[in-house]
Amino acid sequence: MKKKRKICVVIINRANYARIKSALRAIKNHSNLKLQLVVGSSALLDRFGDVSKIIEKDGFKIDAKTYLIVEGENPITMAKSVGLGIIELSSIFQNLRPDFILTIADRFETMATAICASYMNIPLAHTQGGEITGSLDESVRHAITKLAHIHFTTNQLTAQRIIRMGEDPSRVFITGCPSMDLINELDLNIKKDFIKKYGGVGGVFNFNKPYLVVMQHPVTTEYEQGLNQINETLKAISILKIPTVWFWPNIDAGSDNISEGLRRFRENQDSSFIHFFKNISPEDYIRLIYNSKCVVGNSSSGIRECSFLGIPSVNIGTRQQGRQKGENVIDCDYKASEIIASIKKQIQHGPYPRSNIYGDGKAGIKIADLLSKISVKIQKRITY
Repeated sequence: MKKKRKICVVIINRANYARIKSALRAIKNHSNLKLQLVVGSSALLDRFGDVSKIIEKDGFKIDAKTYLIVEGENPITMAKSVGLGIIELSSIFQNLRPDFILTIADRFETMATAICASYMNIPLAHTQGGEITGSLDESVRHAITKLAHIHFTTNQLTAQRIIRMGEDPSRVFITGCPSMDLINELDLNIKKDFIKKYGGVGGVFNFNKPYLVVMQHPVTTEYEQGLNQINETLKAISILKIPTVWFWPNIDAGSDNISEGLRRFRENQDSSFIHFFKNISPEDYIRLIYNSKCVVGNSSSGIRECSFLGIPSVNIGTRQQGRQKGENVIDCDYKASEIIASIKKQIQHGPYPRSNIYGDGKAGIKIADLLSKISVKIQKRITY
C-alpha cells in the first residue's frame, strides 16, 4: 500500500483558516494525502474568538496547539513572537515529521513557519505570494516566497511577480484563493438567529434591512496612529447611523490602540446601532458580507471575497495599498468626511459585477492534487 504524503498546515488566526479551509478539506479527503493540522497564535485566544473551536466543530483534528504570542501588540512583541514561534514549531515539526509544510499568506507568525521549514529541510508550499500591499505584510510575504519551494498563486499577475523574483517557473501554480471555493458552495442567505448564534455585544437589528460590515486592523508601519485612525472611522459610522456589524481587530502591533478606541466609543457614545463580534465561522462571514450594503475598513476580505461576490467595499488607508482591486472597491484616507462620502457612494451604486481576479472557486482541489504528486529539491536556486 502506497504511503500517504503528510501535509502539515499551520493556522494562526481567523482569516488564515478562512483562506485555506477548502484546501484543508481537499487534503483531508485525498486518497494519497494525510492532513496534519497545527493551530497557534491568536487562533487559540478567546479574545480573538478562539478559532480552534470552529476548526474542531468543522470536523478537523488538531494534531498540535502552540501558544506563541507575546502580549503587548507592539513591534517588539511581534519580533519576540516570531522567535518563540521558531522554538515551538521546530519541536512540533520534529514530532510530526511532515513531507510538506503549507503556509498561508503574510502574517508575521508565518515567518516562523517558513524559517523552521527551511532550516529543517522540509519542503515549503506557500499561498497568496506575489501580492502587493502596505504594512509589514508586504515584506513578510516576499520573504516567505524566497523560502518556499512551491507557490500557489491567485492569478497570472502574482505568478509573474514571483517568477521575476527568481523563482522556478515550473514551481509556480495559478490555483486561485481557496476562500472563493466556500462562496461557490454556499447558500448565501443569512439566518435569522445570527446574533443569537454568536453572541457578541451591542444592538440587535434586522439583517433583511440595510447594514454595514466594518473590519479595521492596525497598520504595523503606522501602529502608533491606530487610535486616531479608528476614531475617524467611528465618527463616520456614528454620523451615518446605519446598522453595523463590527469585528474586533487582529493581533498586529497597534491592536490595543484600536481596541481602546472601540471600548471608549461603546462606553461614551450611542452604539445601539452597532453589534460587535470577535469571530464567526468562515461561511457565516461570507453570508454576512454578501447580504450587506457595503464592507468598510482595511481587511483584505473587502477586496478578495467582496470582488468575487460583487459587494461594494470602502478600503481605508494604506494597509491594502497596491493590492489588485476589482471595480467594487473605493479607496479613501483616514478622514471621517471621506469615509462617509465613500460609503454613501457605494450604497447608492449597489452590487457590482463579480470578478475572478482572486480565483474561480476551485483552488482547494487544485492545491491538494498538486501536493499529492509534485516533487521538489530542497536546494533552491535563483533562476534568472
